[in-house]
Amino acid sequence: MGLKKQTHRRGSLLRVNSEWAQRAAIIAVLDVVCVAASFFVALLLRFDLVWSQIPQGLLDGYKALMPPTICLVVATLWSLRLYHSIWSFASVSELGRLIVAWAMDAAALPLLALAMGVRMPVSYWLGGLFLGFASTTGVRFSWRFMRLLRGRFGRDAKAKRVLMVGAGESGRALIREMKVSPQLGMQVVCAIDDNPGKHGRYLEGVPIVGGRDAIAGACDEYGVDEIVFAIPSCSGADRREILELCGATGREVRAIPGIYQLVDGQVAVSKLREVRLEDLLGRDPIVVDANEVRGFIEGRVVLVTGGGGSIGSELCRQIAKDNPKQLIIFDIYENNAYAIQQELRHDYPALDLVTLIGSVRNTERIRSVFETYRPELVFHAAAHKHVPLMEDSPCEAIKNNVIGTLKCAQAALDYGTRRFVLISTDKAVNPTNIMGASKRLCEMVVQMMDRRANAQGKQTDYVAVRFGNVLGSNGSVVPLFEKQIAEGGPVTVTHPDITRYFMTIPEAVSLVLQSACYAAGGEIFVLDMGEPVRIADMARKLIQLAGYEPDVDIKIVYTGLRPGEKLYEERLMDEEGLRRTENKLISIAEPIEMDDATFQEQLARLDAASRAEDPRIREYVAEVVPTYHPERGGVAA
Repeated sequence: MGLKKQTHRRGSLLRVNSEWAQRAAIIAVLDVVCVAASFFVALLLRFDLVWSQIPQGLLDGYKALMPPTICLVVATLWSLRLYHSIWSFASVSELGRLIVAWAMDAAALPLLALAMGVRMPVSYWLGGLFLGFASTTGVRFSWRFMRLLRGRFGRDAKAKRVLMVGAGESGRALIREMKVSPQLGMQVVCAIDDNPGKHGRYLEGVPIVGGRDAIAGACDEYGVDEIVFAIPSCSGADRREILELCGATGREVRAIPGIYQLVDGQVAVSKLREVRLEDLLGRDPIVVDANEVRGFIEGRVVLVTGGGGSIGSELCRQIAKDNPKQLIIFDIYENNAYAIQQELRHDYPALDLVTLIGSVRNTERIRSVFETYRPELVFHAAAHKHVPLMEDSPCEAIKNNVIGTLKCAQAALDYGTRRFVLISTDKAVNPTNIMGASKRLCEMVVQMMDRRANAQGKQTDYVAVRFGNVLGSNGSVVPLFEKQIAEGGPVTVTHPDITRYFMTIPEAVSLVLQSACYAAGGEIFVLDMGEPVRIADMARKLIQLAGYEPDVDIKIVYTGLRPGEKLYEERLMDEEGLRRTENKLISIAEPIEMDDATFQEQLARLDAASRAEDPRIREYVAEVVPTYHPERGGVAA
């Protein structure tokens, strides 16, 4: 298979080289014609374009000089890589090199003639050099010029009329590409920029008609079909406001990625994408210390439980790029595990990847994994997290979330893991549902295990990272809303005032990894999720992004709070205080005092009750988690 790929790549390379050689040969032939014609025309001009008046001695001198002149000019152009350029993208760079090349020739050619003993008039040299420069430059820019004319005057009448938001370098690059590539089917008819100094001016021939307040009017005046947002460095708040104005016009809206998402910094039409909900959250890009995270991961054996889930799989992606010694994916659901396994094998073929199927409830399976692979870092993301489902199956939340965490944490201690990181949730704070209460118990397990490790002189550090909802995760409201919109509605929201904190999955995971770097043991890291978002507003924005009008084309229906659901989530309990870390988006909650011996007994009771499907399981949980108030579910505020 590898030989086949190599043969294919070699064949592709040969084809590319052959095509380049053909283009270079054509340009070289044209250059020869240009040079010969330019110096001959210069000689004719010297004698008023009358052939018979040219002395035979000058004609002989021209004939003698042409072969070395052509060789010198072609060699100079070759040395400055002027046969390597792409015609359709000839630019200032090529022009600068042409000037340098002909300046070198202007110095060398008279010396060459002097060495050959040939004397030619000054007008011959001045005219020949000027015409030679002009003609060889024209050869290289003619193709681009013809494409530009075709783009401006020969465009298909069916081309989309585009409004460009952003009259900076990114907007300029996109306008140029659309002009010289009519096959894109896009014609920029006007541009918008908040800089008043640009209003009334032109960008690549496109009028700049005003600031963001002019978006709606410009769409009507210029018959705009599509809006392109081209400000990659825009702040989160401005990006949200401008995109909301664009969405309100009812036109299709596409955007270039943010500056931190443009890996190579190059802007192109191919990188345009549909506006996503995260663009409208108003968050500035989250930045972590990539070198610190890489130093933490590189060369270590890393285990991710629940590695096939939405959070677990992103953990695997970000860990894989930091060159771990070995990455172990552990998940009970084989389809998810298989999907991330295949993705990582494709993206990181050199990665030592192990994919294992099993349950964190199974003591022997967990201990076998730890004994065999001896993971140095463990990210524990395996958990039941659907609030309504866990309300109907509370014992499953205890078995999987609490007892599963305890078994993994104990195995980490017994087999010398250096750091154990629990993925927690803001639903663990003053929980009104069994899922949130189970995650609070997991946090308590982690802090108990850290104290146990210290007491036994072990080097294992235990920490938890607490954050809110993540966009696009399994069970998130966003996929549900998108499905409802695709079906024509209605979109169901439980309460008009319900709010949640949101973050993208990659953002949340990058902060989890940064938190793990800061850990000293026993901490609960709390991520700054930004401002809470009203779910009803989120539903309206998703409807608008789909090109519909909320409550007109697609209705929003309020269904009432579900059992255990709060109007809003909290990041911190009253007893906890916050301590800042080096990253302002990560804080540490102060630990709450607890008796470990009593807690161990309570855990044993919960384990037995959950296995017995005891209907009083919520009462037992409430005794262990004083902030758990199941009776407040659905009315908490």
